[in-house]
Amino acid sequence: MRSDEETKRIVLEAARHAFAVDGYAATSTEELARGAGISTKTLYRLFSGKAALFEAMCADRLERLLSDVNLQANNQADIETNLAAVLVACADLALDPEVVALQRMVLQQSATFPDLAANFYRDGIARTAAALAGWLRVQVRKKRLALDNVDEAAGMMIGMMVSAPQRAAIYASVTLPSRKEIERRAKACAAILLDGCRGPSR
Repeated sequence: MRSDEETKRIVLEAARHAFAVDGYAATSTEELARGAGISTKTLYRLFSGKAALFEAMCADRLERLLSDVNLQANNQADIETNLAAVLVACADLALDPEVVALQRMVLQQSATFPDLAANFYRDGIARTAAALAGWLRVQVRKKRLALDNVDEAAGMMIGMMVSAPQRAAIYASVTLPSRKEIERRAKACAAILLDGCRGPSR
């Protein structure tokens, strides 16, 4: 007999597939239960409803992806190389096709279920920014960077790195950038962030 935790894991995987294929609105609790091989009674015992299941699924996926984001500094590399590598790690999460698909669904349902959007922001966007801010704080302590407000800087850096391609994918169905394009963008962002783009003074 399966434990509740094992059953929850199966339900979350079934929900991830169903929501990705059919979208949130078109997916019923009966379909979710059938996809997981359980009764609707068991589904409601484990999750209070479809909205709660969707929130749990988002939190689970983001937790798994965030655990893979490596923001460790390489002390042997110069700060520009390090910063570019950290920006790539942030982009690996923000531009992950599954995360973008989840964000699209959250936006579609945000008016009906505002808590979905708030939780997605808290569990994904805010946590990514906080992780980057923590890395920046270490660099400031080591005097490799000089920043007055690391939290604000982290938000600006993530915005520069991922906002444009993410919006293009969500709103215009533009293909997400390849790994090579992400790495090129990270190097360009790191150079702008560290050196600026002001022309030579006359």
